[in-house]
Amino acid sequence: MAGIPDRAYNAACGMLASQLSISLAAARRKVDVRSSQEGLKETAAKLALAQQMLAEAQASGENHHELLSSQLEAVGNDENFMVED
Repeated sequence: MAGIPDRAYNAACGMLASQLSISLAAARRKVDVRSSQEGLKETAAKLALAQQMLAEAQASGENHHELLSSQLEAVGNDENFMVED
């Protein structure tokens, strides 16, 4: 059974998820994948990595909320498409 994760680590992953407009699970997965690539196993190191990834996401200046909204808009012929009669 998996251990209870650190609250600070969850908070850092939550802020990353909010910044990237993804779920908490997806943000934790991103941090876990990157930490395994870098060979990090301790929670403190993963916390530092999550905070670093958050800083990188904030520094990129991309607005992920607008990007997601633009991808959800109907385009061309799709805006008149009816699902039900």
